[in-house]
Amino acid sequence: MHLQADTHTHFLRYAAYTSEHLLCNRSVCGSGRDAKMPSRRWLLALSLSLAALAGNTVGAVAYERTERNCSLSPPYLPSTAVNTTLQLQELREGMLSLNIFAYIIPGTDAHLSEYIAPRDARMAFMTGFTGSAGTAVVTQTKATLWTDSRYWVQAERQMDCNWELEKDVSISSVAEWLISEVPPGGEIGFDPFLFSLQTQENYQLNLESSNRSLKSIPENLVDQVWKNRPPIPPDSLTRLPDRVIQRSWQVKVDQIRNQMRDNPYQPTALLLSALDETAWLFNLRGNDIPYNPFFYSYTLLTMDQIWLFLHTDRVTEELKVYLNASCNGSFCVQLKSYDSVLADLKKYVAQPGVKVWIGTEYTNYALYEIITPEDKLMTSSYSPVLTTKAVKDETEQRILRDAHVRDAVAVIQLLMWLEKAVPEGKETELTAADYVNKCRSKQHDSRGPSFETISASGPNAALAHYSPTEETSRRLTVDEMYLVDSGGQYLDGTTDITRTVHWGTPTAMQKEAFTRVLMGNIEISRTIFPSGTRGVNMEMLGRRALWELGLNYGHGTGHGVGNYFGVHEWPVGFQGNNIPFRAGMFTSIEPGYYKENDFGIRIEDVTVTVPVQTKYGHNFLTFETVSLVPYDKKLIDTSLLSSEQLQWLNKYYETIRRLVGPELDKQELHAEKDWMLKNTEPFMASGSSASICSSSLTLIALAVALLHNIV
Repeated sequence: MHLQADTHTHFLRYAAYTSEHLLCNRSVCGSGRDAKMPSRRWLLALSLSLAALAGNTVGAVAYERTERNCSLSPPYLPSTAVNTTLQLQELREGMLSLNIFAYIIPGTDAHLSEYIAPRDARMAFMTGFTGSAGTAVVTQTKATLWTDSRYWVQAERQMDCNWELEKDVSISSVAEWLISEVPPGGEIGFDPFLFSLQTQENYQLNLESSNRSLKSIPENLVDQVWKNRPPIPPDSLTRLPDRVIQRSWQVKVDQIRNQMRDNPYQPTALLLSALDETAWLFNLRGNDIPYNPFFYSYTLLTMDQIWLFLHTDRVTEELKVYLNASCNGSFCVQLKSYDSVLADLKKYVAQPGVKVWIGTEYTNYALYEIITPEDKLMTSSYSPVLTTKAVKDETEQRILRDAHVRDAVAVIQLLMWLEKAVPEGKETELTAADYVNKCRSKQHDSRGPSFETISASGPNAALAHYSPTEETSRRLTVDEMYLVDSGGQYLDGTTDITRTVHWGTPTAMQKEAFTRVLMGNIEISRTIFPSGTRGVNMEMLGRRALWELGLNYGHGTGHGVGNYFGVHEWPVGFQGNNIPFRAGMFTSIEPGYYKENDFGIRIEDVTVTVPVQTKYGHNFLTFETVSLVPYDKKLIDTSLLSSEQLQWLNKYYETIRRLVGPELDKQELHAEKDWMLKNTEPFMASGSSASICSSSLTLIALAVALLHNIV
């Protein structure tokens, strides 16, 4: 999908919906979009040249200068800039009352989530900037935003002249600026619920010798001035149906308690802070976070008690029965107010002989700082819930495979439709994105998209994080490559797949680059490795074919995928802080290549780690691909592929035919099946897509020579 950055700065698109950027629904593949899952098109950084855009951008607005110019008098502001004068004035008044000289505003939520709800988009509210990565800092005289190069142009378009832009994202850069702006002895305020342990520690280290200090303020100052802050969705929580569950919540609780009991440090309680931890433990789902079926929650699990912190008014009577909420036994869930987690955790920690286990990656500093003294704290990078959830049980594996079969139908529908429609010259990046979303919405158990579709043609595809807006959407043509990275949420699984195609004649460079990206995908997919191998130790296999030409890509090579959960499910993947692979883990494999202002290529499949028989060794694994959509044949130069890679490719195509064919028959999609069969014909030993193999050509040549000699 929209890939993770190598630095664990996920490149994400969380939402803070604003009506002027919501797109109208188009009825192209069935009924309209689920009203509970609106799609926000963020204003994206426009790094394309005017020449590249000329004649091919189908924006709905008239041309204007798109970036602010604060050096003019009066300053020039585009229509996309947000007036932040009032909120800055009110925030500064609040800062004065607390005697703080600066206030730090991160772009995350209290659960350190990848995607955040509209009500948690505090940085966007204060700055007008809606990018996914950044930190804002306000003093009495200045307001500054830090973000990375993906968003510099976007920030210049969205911020007014109250704000300065620092083209950096490092905490050391923010700290250096704070030291220059805050007087010695001054305090710098922050909301501890929005700081991870690592973030707080990094600020502390950078400021400790400067005579400036951090001040923890649990009551968020932005919330106090955000008069129209979006409310929490009123939707009731839901439980997963039994048909998609192998382990009841009681079984899961017992599994986690056993891990607590077996731990040599003897924790008495486990604190769960990440939203997917509680949702997984109790087999519950919600609708609080765009594209993710999560709900605001914490859990404190002890050997004889279960405290579930959530908005209790959203728990139906049926769910209270399901959770045994009316009793006090070890398998009875005590429902507590979401906002009471700090006070209740403090009461628990005050008891003698207790020790709380936390996963440091997703526990905020507000909860961490009250677990004192230190001997009452036990830490690991990830909680046992996250590491247990990473290995899917038999039912989870089966239904996640099933979801990918149905998802393949929707993607095949898209690719077949585009193949026919693009030559007519009427389709755009936006209509293509809407089409695939609507095709997915018709599939059984569909629950909407799993992220905002990346639909990118030509130079737009060279921006790995790009999603189209009305302003940037290009018309699709047969002369350009097209990349579509999309996914769906289904009651039985989450999907994420990327395909790159060309409807005309690709250049030699495009064809070679695509083939080498495919080679990287295949090399990881077919590798055999000992169970317990870390993904980071295999990641270079996805790059080696590109490296041979001096090419590379600047994002991660894969991420975990959930069962009706987040499309980026940590801690599985190919980065340094991911856990070792075990059988039953699902991960994407997604190498790519991006030529600036020209084209982009990404090939992404979801795979599952499965045991493999070897001649001598035991406990070895390989990846089995569960995404089931063929690659564009005209972009594959089979002369570059090894015999093993060709064999893998043909076997993969056989699997597509075997699994997707019956589903297309079931849905009576006969034209789509014909398209699938045509595009999964086996590859021969050499030539780009030759119908006659080289050995056959040799025999024919010999026969002609013999006949010539006879004559």
